[in-house]
Amino acid sequence: MQCDVMSLENKKVGSIELDDAVFGLPVRSDLIARAVNWQLAKRRKGSHKTKQRSEVRGTTAKMMKQKGSGRARHGNEKAPQMRGGGVAFGPVVRSHAHSLPKKVRRLALKTALSAKQAAGSLVIIDAAKLKSGKTKDLAQRVNQLGWNSALVIEGAELDTNFANAAANVLGMNILPTEGANVYDIMRSGTLVLTQDAVNKLVERLK
Repeated sequence: MQCDVMSLENKKVGSIELDDAVFGLPVRSDLIARAVNWQLAKRRKGSHKTKQRSEVRGTTAKMMKQKGSGRARHGNEKAPQMRGGGVAFGPVVRSHAHSLPKKVRRLALKTALSAKQAAGSLVIIDAAKLKSGKTKDLAQRVNQLGWNSALVIEGAELDTNFANAAANVLGMNILPTEGANVYDIMRSGTLVLTQDAVNKLVERLK
């Protein structure tokens, strides 16, 4: 499919052919959900922890005789049902990460790109480069282009001036092609790809 190539000055500078195998797939919300859950699960620290009965302080002596007191039988004061005792089956420090097949991850990324294209939220620009790293210059161009929430994906390397300016623009993120992922693509309002990024993504995913 043909797509216009725009400049940062909001002018058409050409066109590019988008590969249907990467940008023209049917939207699979199930694959996107699996990929997002996989990414977010890896980010979780899993540092929640409660003390079990072997970790709390307390005597292990039998609190009272087994029979004759009229009360319930107890072994020691570290039991979970006792005040100050350990927690039964409480959370422990662990990793929440789980595996996801590479084929599913690749297909989910292609589906996310196709979803942006189908929704009309995909913009192709010639290059993400600025002569100066001032946020004011980039913010004015972003307002003209109407990018309220945008993810810019550049080629293998980021332009230093553009990256510095974009760091202070609210709602804008910039990533190299290697960092393209389903979560950041779907949470952004507009997906902005450079021509170099399009070629790199097609080479990576096809």
